[in-house]
Amino acid sequence: MSNPLQPGSLDGKRVLVTGSSRGVGADTVRYFADAGAKVVINFRNKEARAAKLATVIREAGGTAITVGADLTDPASVSAMFDEIEREFGGLDILVLNASGGMESGMAEDYAMTLNRDAQVGVLTAALPLLGDGARVVFVTSHQAHFIRTTSTMPEYEPVAKSKRAGEDALREYIPSLAEKGVGFVVVSGDMIEGTITATLLERMNPGAITARKEAAGKLYNVAEFAAEVALAAVEPVPADNTRLVGDVSDFDPES
Repeated sequence: MSNPLQPGSLDGKRVLVTGSSRGVGADTVRYFADAGAKVVINFRNKEARAAKLATVIREAGGTAITVGADLTDPASVSAMFDEIEREFGGLDILVLNASGGMESGMAEDYAMTLNRDAQVGVLTAALPLLGDGARVVFVTSHQAHFIRTTSTMPEYEPVAKSKRAGEDALREYIPSLAEKGVGFVVVSGDMIEGTITATLLERMNPGAITARKEAAGKLYNVAEFAAEVALAAVEPVPADNTRLVGDVSDFDPES
């Protein structure tokens, strides 16, 4: 898919996308970098993938650094922003893309720790680096955004509830962000073909993603959804601070 951002439109802008060594995060970083932004590729344990992506961006003439961080560890998050400040001096765009909760071997409360607590922790740690005109984007799913009114597959429900809790907690910051001149947008989409979440759901509930695709008529792929995330960082903030991607008729009873 072609870049939805115009060449040079982000020259000099400084961008952090959490969880950007692969998937939607990686494609979003590519779009930003190709539009001229200086990008921070964040990873937890996929350092080789992050390094490879950074090399591709640099070879194309862009600017990219990789910064590893465990977003559930405040000290690790603080160190990440210290490095970003040293390298770039601040941030113009923060994309809260990293999420999880379906991994095996994690504590029972891991989904809430990552999808709610860590998101708030990253935002608060980033605040000193965000100035007037900056933008914060939170990436979520329709299954999470509409979980209060529309049930989802049982295997995904704990993640959906934790991501909705994260969205609610972040929305509490909208007034204080607005006072700083910082915009905030939630980007919500259906299941995305090719993501680790879709793969895990299909493994746990064979046929689930196929059934969802048939019901929706279309599921966005990674590159298509990443384009929507990138656009949310530059287009005017919607009145309700929400960018709904694709059809929501199966989720929103009022649509």
